[in-house]
Amino acid sequence: MKSHNKTAVSRLWELAFTHKVLIICACFFAIISAITTFLPFIAVYFIVYELIISISNNVPLNVELVINYGWLAFIAAASAILFDFIALCFSHIAAFRTLYRLKYNFVRYVSHLPLGFHNNHATGELRKIVDDDIEKIEKFIAHQLPDIVGSFVAPITIFVILAVFDWRLGLATLIPVILAYVVLISGYRRKEIKTNMQEYQKRLVDMSNASVEYIRGITVVKAFNQTFFSFKRFYDAIKAYQVYCLKFTYCFKNHMACFLLILNNIYLFIVPVIILLSGNVDNYANFVLAAIFYLIFSVALPVPFLKLMYVTRGLQQTAESVKNMDKVLNTPCLVEPETGLMTDNYDICFDDVSFSYQQTSIATAEPINQNNQDDAGSNNGQAKNAISHISFTAKQNTITALVGLSGSGKSTVSLLIPRFFDPNHGQITIGGVDIRQMNSDYLLSLVSFVFQDVFMFKQTILDNIKIGKADATLDEVIAAAKAAQCHDFIEALPNGYNSIIGSQGLHLSGGEMQRLAIARAILKNSPILVLDEATSFADPENEYQIQLALKALIKDKTVIMIAHRLSTIKDADQIIVLDKGLIVEKGEHQQLLNNNGYYYRMWQYYQQTLDWQMNQSNIAPTTEANDNTHQGEVSHV
Repeated sequence: MKSHNKTAVSRLWELAFTHKVLIICACFFAIISAITTFLPFIAVYFIVYELIISISNNVPLNVELVINYGWLAFIAAASAILFDFIALCFSHIAAFRTLYRLKYNFVRYVSHLPLGFHNNHATGELRKIVDDDIEKIEKFIAHQLPDIVGSFVAPITIFVILAVFDWRLGLATLIPVILAYVVLISGYRRKEIKTNMQEYQKRLVDMSNASVEYIRGITVVKAFNQTFFSFKRFYDAIKAYQVYCLKFTYCFKNHMACFLLILNNIYLFIVPVIILLSGNVDNYANFVLAAIFYLIFSVALPVPFLKLMYVTRGLQQTAESVKNMDKVLNTPCLVEPETGLMTDNYDICFDDVSFSYQQTSIATAEPINQNNQDDAGSNNGQAKNAISHISFTAKQNTITALVGLSGSGKSTVSLLIPRFFDPNHGQITIGGVDIRQMNSDYLLSLVSFVFQDVFMFKQTILDNIKIGKADATLDEVIAAAKAAQCHDFIEALPNGYNSIIGSQGLHLSGGEMQRLAIARAILKNSPILVLDEATSFADPENEYQIQLALKALIKDKTVIMIAHRLSTIKDADQIIVLDKGLIVEKGEHQQLLNNNGYYYRMWQYYQQTLDWQMNQSNIAPTTEANDNTHQGEVSHV
């Protein structure tokens, strides 16, 4: 349900008519309702006609006929309401079905977009599309679409009625309507209006993003005793929204005031015409009747025309919402190969891989033309690479550890393995097969992750662990939890594995969530395992047991382990040392120590931190010289 070539309005009509039969029925009954709405006025006209004829000719009033006209007016009014209700029933059914498909397809499509898309789009922006923009499409189909049909039929019906009874008075009634819309359209055509509307929509998105960030960071704001106004981005976003909201309103106020003034005082245009025509009338009774009818009818005219204005504005706003939705839907996914390749070997090979987050683009399934790739890390005005010319092989059934200072590119390497991003240069293979030639579902089935930052859904602990394997049995989940050393604390919870995380005051510690993440990976049991500081939240009491669990987990697997705590990777088969996106050393632990190089210095500083204690001597002024020397060495590392 996406399109690259259609305008927002044409896309909106396409979405509106997704369920054509329902919408056609809704439009049909909306038309009948709009026409029926004016029948009471015609009935009143004939009632007044009978009264005037009776008085002017001094004949008895035809009471039965008047009563019949009265019943016609009542039945017509009731029928208009009934037809409108039926139209809304059809349109709501179509709207709810369309809403479901739009939200389902949008969320599913977003889940297939590469990780780079989510890094470049704030959560609040996507939330606004799902909760606001798509909801506007539903409201348009359910309410505004029948109103639009009725609003366009109503003026046509009005013009027919105005022309039938007295074309001169009808023309006098039509002129102010045309004049009012000339004023309104001239206001809409102003460039200032369009610019402010676009800025208004942009500031609305910014405010939504800032509000989400503010709520997420409320703990920090409260901890540092900051007020609402201290969170500058949120406050500035609200003020900017206010400014452009007022700008949009103020730049249109004169046109809107004139439009309403003319439309609500149509009778002022009719009265002079009545006075001019009254001196030259053949049938005075019929003229008086027509004059009364047009004066009464003029009071009811603003309603359908105001409705037409509001539904037109709603159409424009909803079209903007469609544009926002399509902007995401038109973002290309990672291109899947026509026939995905598979492998039974799980060696991971990086071949001259370079990657920049600034230059990342949606890659194709075809190999990149490396002859046209420059080193983005050079000083040629291009974005700095996160990693540059990385080449190594992680053999199956071995552990490859990635170490280095923060920002050296360790996590970037791990994110490229499951194709969360595609490299700007080079090739990554698993078992000799380029990962771009594998289907994404198959590739992700090969890799399990245990991230440093663990996310738990507000669901039961059972469901959170079963994310690793949706069809797992309870026994399998319990076995995985025991292996991850989290079975005991789960059993101690009020509802055990059925306890819902985040509800009724149930909150887990960082170490407990880390062990649940390990349980997920154990349950998935994929041949490739990526561990990003998997024991970072483990307390000394449980770290040894978790290490034992990890040893069982990594058996017969290709393991990529990211670690700052160097003691955890001493037994790795291969240690790759990264610095500023480059590989500076690789080898086994003892081999790297014997080289007396970069890794050796990291190991020395790590050993010093194990004996470090906080006391007055650490921060005394007399140690300033020593501290500066130490800091210089760390900086050099």
